[in-house]
Amino acid sequence: MRRFLVHRLLLAVPTLVGVSLVVFLTTKLVPGDPVASLLGPLAPPDARRELIERFGFDRPLPIQFGRWSWNVAQGELGTSIQQQRPVLEIVRTAFGNTAILALAGAVLAFAGGLLIGATGAFTTRRLPRGLASGLSFLAMSVPQYSIALGLVALFAVRYRVLPAGGMHDPVGGGGAGDLLRHLVMPAVAVSLIPMGVIGRMLRASLVDVMSGDQVEAMRARGLGRAAIARHALHNALPSLLTITGLQLAYLIGGVVFVETIFSWPGLGQALYNAIASRDLPLIQGGVLVIAIAFVLINIVVDGVHALIDPRVRR
Repeated sequence: MRRFLVHRLLLAVPTLVGVSLVVFLTTKLVPGDPVASLLGPLAPPDARRELIERFGFDRPLPIQFGRWSWNVAQGELGTSIQQQRPVLEIVRTAFGNTAILALAGAVLAFAGGLLIGATGAFTTRRLPRGLASGLSFLAMSVPQYSIALGLVALFAVRYRVLPAGGMHDPVGGGGAGDLLRHLVMPAVAVSLIPMGVIGRMLRASLVDVMSGDQVEAMRARGLGRAAIARHALHNALPSLLTITGLQLAYLIGGVVFVETIFSWPGLGQALYNAIASRDLPLIQGGVLVIAIAFVLINIVVDGVHALIDPRVRR
């Protein structure tokens, strides 16, 4: 097991190096002038020159990348051009808020996907199976921002039972109850696509197990449906954990629209604002943190999969 995890960590190193290079080069292709966005188009040349030299924009790209990579290796992500604060400080706070939303969405997606997949695989009646299949297809097809706007229009504007955005009420807010009220709609919006994916993948895995020789032998021995269902779920557990882990990683980096619509102060909204203002250090740092989180989540999922199924370690 230790050798397996070390091997996965070593494979992650070139992946992160490649991702950092792609992130750095891609941000350089973003149109616009970050200096002009901070100082304005009528700024004097001396002020522009000073800011360009301060952020190293006057140096060749290989030198800029080498300097940025060296700083990243030391845990230094630079300074935000717009906010004039350390990028690491901004990203740390925003990532924590995104993690709250992603974990809540993952819990809803796992519970809903488990219900949809089990219903579609175990029931013999056509109506529940059709509903499970239709719900999974609908959850995967409807865009997140459409669901988010619909939830706001229904529960925040029409019935006024839930807040339209933010993490806490601006006046008198705070506490777990207030956070949960603000979390309901964003969590539901981000959970639907992963819920559909988990439901469809689990149903396919369960159907494959149920059609195997082991299940036929269990039926021949007179075992009940509950015992057969437990056996099928146990055999489908590795694939279920794998797809759930991948969807959690997707949620970490895929909540930009939802965070923007609900004014959720997470990493997605921070990146959206950074792209709008061409804040290159914040864009680079935010995308890199998302990539690192994605790789680490995959390593954890591989480790859990290897614990459950020793054949994976070979």
